[in-house]
Amino acid sequence: MEIKSLTLQTDNLQTMKEFYINKFGFFMIDETRDSFQIQTGTSILEFTNKDTVSKPYYHFAFNIPENQFEEAKFWLKNKVQLLTEDGEDEVNFSHLPAQAIYFEDPSGNIVEFIARYGINEKSTEPFTINSILHISEIGLIVDDVFKAGKELSKAHIFERDNKPLNEKFLNFMGVRDKGIFIILAHPGRRWIFSDKYSSIFPLQISVDKGKMIIVNHQGECIIND
Repeated sequence: MEIKSLTLQTDNLQTMKEFYINKFGFFMIDETRDSFQIQTGTSILEFTNKDTVSKPYYHFAFNIPENQFEEAKFWLKNKVQLLTEDGEDEVNFSHLPAQAIYFEDPSGNIVEFIARYGINEKSTEPFTINSILHISEIGLIVDDVFKAGKELSKAHIFERDNKPLNEKFLNFMGVRDKGIFIILAHPGRRWIFSDKYSSIFPLQISVDKGKMIIVNHQGECIIND
């Protein structure tokens, strides 16, 4: 599975555009009255304020070159304040293995840079925004985890370790050796490095083979070809 594009809602479109394009330097692919798209490695990230209700926020992650974690962290600290957990501003996922850092954007999204060792490609160039490889994670929050899991299975997206789905925990849907996951979860799970809890907000994920994964306002997961 690859995440080709991701569309998220925001109630703060202009500020988000200034943040991602002017502050971070992402390349803008397209812009309309109610949306803009940026290039994020081999993926496309779109923000829209069309049909937005409440104050939507999400958790998503970018894969970065596996040999550039420290360099990326230094680069990012010059742009934003890193989020912390138990006094630490990074986390070592020894079971993956991987290292990650987190920050919050103007819409309250919990954004992650993650270096996955033995999976992500390496780089010999200095770290810049163009070093981002692709979107590697997006939280998919739904009312019915098991029903959504069945829908994802139709698109051949399964739990990464072939474990049964669990409504109380995060379910990483994807292939471990690619390091790209849809994080299937029920509302109410706290996102690490944040005081925010998973909540249902509409989104669209375009994956390979032309499939579109949609979460609507009712928290239903729909797969379109």
